Amino acid sequence: MLEKALTGSRRYGILVGILLALFGMGVYFYSRQLEYGLGLTGMSRDVSWGLYISQFTFLVGIAASAVMVVLPYYLHDYKAFGRITILGEFLAIAAVIMCVTFIFVNLGQPSRVLYVMFHPSLTSVLFWDMVVVSVYLVLNVVTGWTVLSSVKEGVPPPAWVKPFIYLSIPWAISIHTVTAFIYAGMPGRSFWLTAIMAPRFLAAAFASGPALLILLCFVLRRFGGFDAGKKAIDALATIVTYAFLTSIFFVLVELWTVFYSQVPDDMEHYRFLFVGLEGYNTIAHGMTVAVISAAAALVLLINPRTRKKDSFLAVACVLVFLSLWIEKGLGLMVTGFTPSPLGHLTRYTPTGPEVAIAIGIWAMGFLIITVLYKIFLSVREAAELD
Repeated sequence: MLEKALTGSRRYGILVGILLALFGMGVYFYSRQLEYGLGLTGMSRDVSWGLYISQFTFLVGIAASAVMVVLPYYLHDYKAFGRITILGEFLAIAAVIMCVTFIFVNLGQPSRVLYVMFHPSLTSVLFWDMVVVSVYLVLNVVTGWTVLSSVKEGVPPPAWVKPFIYLSIPWAISIHTVTAFIYAGMPGRSFWLTAIMAPRFLAAAFASGPALLILLCFVLRRFGGFDAGKKAIDALATIVTYAFLTSIFFVLVELWTVFYSQVPDDMEHYRFLFVGLEGYNTIAHGMTVAVISAAAALVLLINPRTRKKDSFLAVACVLVFLSLWIEKGLGLMVTGFTPSPLGHLTRYTPTGPEVAIAIGIWAMGFLIITVLYKIFLSVREAAELD
């Protein structure tokens, strides 16, 4: 089936060319980082995680969100998701590969990856995160490709793949839970030290992932001639609405707890996040965009009339994705380091090469999605003609 990715329309060729060019740009700047070191980035001793790890954290949620179409279809026989389940699994594959790549570039030297593999520490949450993410990638590759092969042959999926599908459901929850434990397990970082970090991560994932899937379905309908179905889109929109409401609720609970209890160190983190400290308000400006986007998205999603209209739903999904990308990305990351446990304020701004590498990895991810979706469309078209 891979040969189907090698042919396509002129528009498809241009898109692939643009994504390859952006990916090439990222490779070039990574080669410079490999030669110079992580000093090429804006990270430092006090802010040792930045743009790379923030994207990893966000994308783990995108990967985990595939469960929101797999679970209803395979466990509850919700047939409306039958046409898009493979799309969710392929989106998870691309997201996991991006996650792994962001970790790779953040390590500085590729040899450090081998250290984690050959000298594992069973008490390290980072080790277990590597395990669950790697297994989740294998599960989605096996199930997604096998089911697509069955579609090509016009036969039901083989019985042996069902256990892998069922295992992928709790495994999707585990990958983001373990990722959340990386943060929540740091007693010296009070901003991350919260028992609801994992639920916050999952709620945000179940809003941002389906929102992106809805947008991809709209793109496929516009340019690929594939209609996911009104019922499936409406169901996904409902999932986005309730998950986004839950995510916002968790953030408000954190705010109430911190400011009602009047713990000085905790309040400093949230002041930095929303209004800035000592003139350092870059993250606060981003959070202003996130808050406005979240409020506008809620207005569009809560009202059934706007939620069920494709144009308004598309805008709402973009706003949900943007809001959570900021809040769960650099908002979560930089605020955890600022101020430091000693009260120091270290500024962090991603450098040009750092941004270029991140863009290159995102381009690689969308290139994978483009190729996999092209194969999916070609297989379905051939199956329908038969």
